[in-house]
Amino acid sequence: MQRRDIILGAAASIAVPQLAFAQDFPKPGSTIKYVVPFAPGGLTDVMARIVAQKLNEAWKVPVVVENKAGGNAQIGAEQVAKGASDGSQLLAITLTHAANVSLFPNAPYSFTKDLRPVALLAGSPMLIVVPANSPINTFQDLVKVSKTKTLNAGNSGNGSPPHLTCALFNDLNKTKMTHVPYRGGALSMNDLIGGQLDIVFSNMPESIANVKGGKLKALAVCSLQRNPLLPDVPTVLEAGMPGLFVENWTAAMIHASTPDAIVEKYSREIIKAMFTKDVEDRAKVQGFKVSPKGTQDFAAFLNTEITRWGRLIKTAKITAA
Repeated sequence: MQRRDIILGAAASIAVPQLAFAQDFPKPGSTIKYVVPFAPGGLTDVMARIVAQKLNEAWKVPVVVENKAGGNAQIGAEQVAKGASDGSQLLAITLTHAANVSLFPNAPYSFTKDLRPVALLAGSPMLIVVPANSPINTFQDLVKVSKTKTLNAGNSGNGSPPHLTCALFNDLNKTKMTHVPYRGGALSMNDLIGGQLDIVFSNMPESIANVKGGKLKALAVCSLQRNPLLPDVPTVLEAGMPGLFVENWTAAMIHASTPDAIVEKYSREIIKAMFTKDVEDRAKVQGFKVSPKGTQDFAAFLNTEITRWGRLIKTAKITAA
């Protein structure tokens, strides 16, 4: 049995007792909002729009992506957490939200209680990049230099995946890179290319064009297998540091009180969409690897991520400000 069939079959077996209820969703003439708590054009936004299109095609109702950026991705999440529980709003999340559980213990909503998992869509490994003219040429060079010199590491904000990856590198190597936050990944890329930064632990879609264009050097990809977009770049496993495996993933959640039948209908349709060739191809171009998980498997994965990054945030004394 193929991976796709196993995942879809699991979702179907859970949904069967409430199948009749699920068949009434969504009602003709209704509109679904897919809330993306980030600015348009980013990796999460791109994947959400791909899924929204597929849901629209499958259900014949408008599925509108609404960008609600701000508050370290909390504004959009709060909207869905405090919104209707009828399935009319879906929330796009990333690794950022798993970290936010520890970064914002007094948030105006509970991520783990007010929202529930729907499906994991895809993931993209972090990429370690330096300026093209940097004397650091390999991951091993980076480890050696970072032990003797304080490097400036740019990122897209406190608690962002690039920041967490840098903090994890420091923790594994007992180094002290200086954390330099920016208001977005593109801004940090500009300063890295310009030489104002020494390094960025980057979201791959934000840096890959500059690597291929010769403006940046990629030292390693934070995965266990080489990435087909950068086949000559070694992995952290090959570099001898598998503990630096970091994947920024994107997924969907929904209001916690949404009926099971609706949640499972969403999960099944999203997983089905992710396995279509055109979606896999479009995701690959963006630096994503399609790796869908249904509600239960995604819930287990999410709990693991919350624990992993919560531990690092405490150890590294990372704060939201």
